[in-house]
Amino acid sequence: INAEYMGKGSFPHYMLKEIFEQPGSLANTMRGRVNAETGTILLGGLQGYISSIRRSRRLLMFACGTSYHSGLSVRIALEQLTDIPVAMELASDFHDRSPPIFRDDVCCFITQSGETKDTLNALEYCLANGALCIGVTNTVGSSIARKTHCGIHLNAGPEIGVASTKAYTSQIIALLLFGLFISTNRASVQTRRADLIKAMALLPSQVEETLKLDAEIKTIAEELKDSRSMLLMGRGFQYGTCLEGALKIKELSYIHSEGIHSGMLSHGPLALVSANVPVLLVCTKDAPSLTAEARHPALADTLSQVLARKGKPILITDIPPSEDPHLARRAHRLVRVPQTLDALQPILNIIPLQLLSYHLAVLRGQNVDCPRNLAKSVTV
Repeated sequence: INAEYMGKGSFPHYMLKEIFEQPGSLANTMRGRVNAETGTILLGGLQGYISSIRRSRRLLMFACGTSYHSGLSVRIALEQLTDIPVAMELASDFHDRSPPIFRDDVCCFITQSGETKDTLNALEYCLANGALCIGVTNTVGSSIARKTHCGIHLNAGPEIGVASTKAYTSQIIALLLFGLFISTNRASVQTRRADLIKAMALLPSQVEETLKLDAEIKTIAEELKDSRSMLLMGRGFQYGTCLEGALKIKELSYIHSEGIHSGMLSHGPLALVSANVPVLLVCTKDAPSLTAEARHPALADTLSQVLARKGKPILITDIPPSEDPHLARRAHRLVRVPQTLDALQPILNIIPLQLLSYHLAVLRGQNVDCPRNLAKSVTV
């Protein structure tokens, strides 16, 4: 491992360094795999299995924690690109159920360390039932890398902080590359594929732009540091973002936080909304092209419900003032991120939440790189 990776450099903590490394880690995940000029994707590790994957009955993705959220963030795009049903399985829950797995299933195992026990247990079960197994990991030579039939290495570089940041965003890119690679032969999605590949080339510079929000996010953290609970809401491509943001806040700052699908707000969680509970609403356009209409006007209804209960919503949005001049007036605070395509927007949206969790932990005097009771690799 390069000594440059191991040191903190000018950063006070490994986690902050890894957050700011994401433009480079994303570029490394795409390097040699994405050709924006020709619109082609190459994943050498899957080349020999592409026909079997295309013929599969369904795609099951197994993961825990942050890796589970990355799969959830990409699930919609995978179904759109491949026309294969995609199911997300929490590996620990799958191990308890032992449901049917068929020989024409494709099972994808997502884990940063490649050693997560519950994910390995699910892998052993799927191998025994004859499914084609794919590994997505950041660790060359790990158990997942060795035991699966084929796979994708993230190439995100070493991640020292217990709370995963750059591996999470690289997982999203790797899974999108998987969908783009498998869908090469589908004429109906070629425009969609070309748009995504072009947008990927711009992503590292957009991440750099998003990181400039650091000072603004620190100010918000100072306002929220004494909170006892937080709610994060979103839907569609951003549901996984809310779950991941809530996980980062609770594991680093020890503030209770809950990620909620905004469609479920009226089914119970609305009772928690008050002036004393911060609500973070991920309200991005989530449209398949930059000129398309917003996909989730229902988020405006969610915002109205929060405001009606005296809530003070903090909005993360990519909607420019010209498209919704009233948005800033309705929000207690507004964080604007760059706009990209729906499937890539979770990468930009999670960065303010990573920075928020970091600053909350620092302001509350917590150990950022080694949160209590947690380990980098869950092997027990």
